[in-house]
Amino acid sequence: MQNEPKATKSLIYKVGMVLIISSFIFWVLPMGIPFLPLTGKGKAIGITSTLVIAEVFFWIGAIMVGKEAAGKIRTALNPKNWKRRTAERQNDSE
Repeated sequence: MQNEPKATKSLIYKVGMVLIISSFIFWVLPMGIPFLPLTGKGKAIGITSTLVIAEVFFWIGAIMVGKEAAGKIRTALNPKNWKRRTAERQNDSE
């Protein structure tokens, strides 16, 4: 019976990670919506709804994974931090 909570926690963690990863996919989708044969109103609704879904998926996944893991993922995928990480890697290799 003691193995049951650990298995549940790992399942919750895995589902949370899937939600976080899928949220980034939903963040990219609005870039392609303007090229679809939709009306202006349809495009606006599509872009808005995918961005809302992306945020909801991320935060539900963040709750499931935990605050620290979600923060690390968001920091790693933030373009503002890419130059800083590249500079740190170059300094470490010297």
